Amino acid sequence: MKVAITSTGNTIESKLDQRFGRCAYFIIYDTKTKGMEFIPNPNIDAQEGAGPASVQLVASKGVTQIISGEFGIKIKSLLDSLKIQMIIYKEPSKRIKEIIEMLNH
Repeated sequence: MKVAITSTGNTIESKLDQRFGRCAYFIIYDTKTKGMEFIPNPNIDAQEGAGPASVQLVASKGVTQIISGEFGIKIKSLLDSLKIQMIIYKEPSKRIKEIIEMLNH
């Protein structure tokens, strides 16, 4: 299973970014292979439509879950239609490696 995690930076020491559409990076984590891909978010400074554009980006990577602090109001129906689960995680101090450890258990 592939999971997208919003991140403030491009290392596993970075913290969870609370913003989905305008996060700094997406980390695509594969729970089967334990592989990781760090993707800078091209939508971080978008005037509008950052959320839907970010959904298309992570969907193109084959993710089935997204972990973030919050999602915009336009996102839920879009993710539902793509069969991607939204996981809201309200702990901004969590590091990416801690979230990955939770996914592995």
